[in-house]
Amino acid sequence: MIDTHAHLDGEEFAEDRAEVMARAKEAGVSKVLIPAIDYSSSVAVMQLCAQYPDFAFPMIGLHPEEVKENWREELQKIKSLIPDSSIIGIGEVGLDYYWSREFEKEQLAAFDEQVQWSIETGLPLMIHCRKGQNEMVHLLKQYERELPGGVFHCFTGKEREAADFLQFDRFVLGIGGVLTFKKSHLPEVLPASVPLDRIVLETDSPYMAPVPMRGKRNESAYVRFVLEKLAESYGVSQEQIEKITDENVARVFPMIHKNS
Repeated sequence: MIDTHAHLDGEEFAEDRAEVMARAKEAGVSKVLIPAIDYSSSVAVMQLCAQYPDFAFPMIGLHPEEVKENWREELQKIKSLIPDSSIIGIGEVGLDYYWSREFEKEQLAAFDEQVQWSIETGLPLMIHCRKGQNEMVHLLKQYERELPGGVFHCFTGKEREAADFLQFDRFVLGIGGVLTFKKSHLPEVLPASVPLDRIVLETDSPYMAPVPMRGKRNESAYVRFVLEKLAESYGVSQEQIEKITDENVARVFPMIHKNS
C-alpha cells in the first residue's frame, strides 16, 4: 500500500517518528508521500524524507490556510527548493474558505502560481479544497490541457463533486479515513461514480483517523483500514485494491520510481 498523504513531519510525531515509520512498514505500507504547508515545513519534509530514502517522498508548497500577507515572499522561498531532484510533487496547495475569506484573492493567486510551477516542472499537484470548489475548478479549467496531473486530496463529496474532479483526466481522488465513518456516504458514492483507476489511498495523518482508530492520532499504518473498507465497498479483494491503487500512484507520481 502507498499512503499518498501523511504529515509525518508534524510535531505530533516528534516523540516516536521512527516507530511510526516502522509500524507503517510492518502494516504493509511500501511508500509514504509527505506534503508541506509552507517554506519551513517544505525544508523539514525534505530533510525527513532524506532519512528514509525509497520509503518517504517529499512535496513542497504553500497550503491555503498558510496564505497570509507575506505569501509572495513565502512562495519565492519555496520555489527556490524546486531544483532539488528529490521532490515528487507540488503540495499541499489549493483553496480553503471554510473558516474565512479574508485572504480569498491571495489564496487564488498563490494557488494559480503553484499550478504554473506544476506545469513548468511536470510535477503533479496535491490539492486541498474546502468551500472553494467552484473557484478551484474554474482555475484548473484554464490550464486543463497542460496540467501533468495530481490528487484531489481528502475527497468527501457526492456524485456531482466526483464528476467535477474526474473531468481532469490525469487526476485521481485521495480517499482516507472518512470512508470508514458511520455516517459517510462514500461507500455508496464511490462505486457508483468513481472507477478504481481514479483512486489513491491516504491517511492525512495525524488527522482523520479511520474506524476503529477514530479519535486517536492517525498514522500511516492505519491506511490498511481504508483499503479494507474500499475492498468491501467495491466488492473486490483487498489485493486488487492494493494493486490498482499502487499502479495509480505510479502513474500520477512518476518521480517516485526515479527517486527510489
